[in-house]
Amino acid sequence: MSIKVVVAGQGAFGIKHIEALKNIKDVEIVSLAGGSIDSTREVAQKYGIPHFSTDLGECLAQPGVQAAILATPTQMHAKQGIQCMRAGKHVHIEIPIADNLKDAEELVKVQKETGVIAMGGHTRRFNPSHQWVHNKIVAGELKLQQL
Repeated sequence: MSIKVVVAGQGAFGIKHIEALKNIKDVEIVSLAGGSIDSTREVAQKYGIPHFSTDLGECLAQPGVQAAILATPTQMHAKQGIQCMRAGKHVHIEIPIADNLKDAEELVKVQKETGVIAMGGHTRRFNPSHQWVHNKIVAGELKLQQL
């Protein structure tokens, strides 16, 4: 049985998530929600995603969808996160989860009401400065000192 996922965001971070999800055996990306129909169609076709739309609600309503990943512009995160949770879907929200404290608090409130899993994505491995430090540690050029 596969986990059916919607990815929201057809840009660079959305594509990073799509590429990663394609490597996970029991995960199926069933829909892509994007901001531009042309670029969303292009990404969906390139990665074999069967459904795409500029309407997140339509994407969340696809049969069997259990979760969503939001890799959309920051100002959309809170509203879309709440939309996902109210639709009964688990949600991973790229950071920042909101662009103000009030919206972040509302996300937490809705998560408690719905009981679905909601998490902020804090994956920094693609950040060039983090990659530089990692590579220096792996090469033995930097050492971690435990306190």
